[in-house]
Amino acid sequence: MTKLPPAPSKLAFVPFVSVENMMRIVNTIGAAKMIAEMAEYIEADFVRWDKFDKTPRVAAHSHEGVIELMPTSDGETYGFKYVNGHPANMARGFQTVTAFGVLARVDNGYPILLSEMTVLTALRTAATSAVAAKHLAPKNARTMAMIGNGAQCEFQALAMREIVGVETVRLFDIDATATEKAVRNLANTGLKVVACTSAEEAMTGAEIITTCTADKQYATILTDNMVGSGVHINAIGGDCPGKTELHKDILLRSSIFVEYPPQTRIEGEIQQLDADHPVTELWQVITGKTKGRTSSDQITLFDSVGFATEDFSALRYVHDQLESTGHFDELDMIADPDDPRDLFGMVQRAKV
Repeated sequence: MTKLPPAPSKLAFVPFVSVENMMRIVNTIGAAKMIAEMAEYIEADFVRWDKFDKTPRVAAHSHEGVIELMPTSDGETYGFKYVNGHPANMARGFQTVTAFGVLARVDNGYPILLSEMTVLTALRTAATSAVAAKHLAPKNARTMAMIGNGAQCEFQALAMREIVGVETVRLFDIDATATEKAVRNLANTGLKVVACTSAEEAMTGAEIITTCTADKQYATILTDNMVGSGVHINAIGGDCPGKTELHKDILLRSSIFVEYPPQTRIEGEIQQLDADHPVTELWQVITGKTKGRTSSDQITLFDSVGFATEDFSALRYVHDQLESTGHFDELDMIADPDDPRDLFGMVQRAKV
């Protein structure tokens, strides 16, 4: 499935997409188009779910946050993402989430891409949300409530517009300046943007409700009485142990869809439920193995924590854009002596 990278000037060089070059790629292609195209890669990889090595991400938790590795392979290409989540960072002037990722050939172990993934993760998270909503949201859903207007907000709105057909986004954040920022950024996108003063107001008339808050705590962003029948909830803020956004009773009323249960039961909203509470894996809906939305009054809940295959898809997509965009640098990352047995000799000859 993965194409080889554009031919570098030397085998030892690896394409590197810096933050600057990632922004160039986004602006060359267009954010909305890039999200939509990346969604096709994500959906295609969910279809071949059984091809992937799957494991919950390897996490190092601390009081301040978490640092994680997210590995996977389809047998031909190996990929991983390094990512952190530190909710207190924003108050200190740092990003809450930063990340980078690698793709490598399985046949010889050589890396074929090193990329920033802070911007890319925002794009792929939005793309994954929209893929899920495409299969689970009410037909002809046109209004989304966005509860939490931080770094993910605009990407989510564009994804839902481009892939699901959302026309109106109703915004709420406890920090009014975050909502003001989102309103500015979403101007001229073709979306009707409504700033709201409460979560309840934002949810008025919304068929899709997205929650994306940052605090690492058991929170109740939505209470049971706030959620009526027939909606789709896209819960993306709860993504580690001890962090949730929804009242447990909402979960008990919902049909729950997840990426990879062994990971979601530890990190997602369903960490509040019994370990045997039934959930449906998203790939089963995408492939038609099981049904998603089955009635107009059903509450569907995508309990999204982010899974390694989605990052693999995003890296695969970026890798395939390098030749056409040219927005990458070459890194001298691989020792490549003329004689593979003579690594020491290569070092000695470098004195000259």
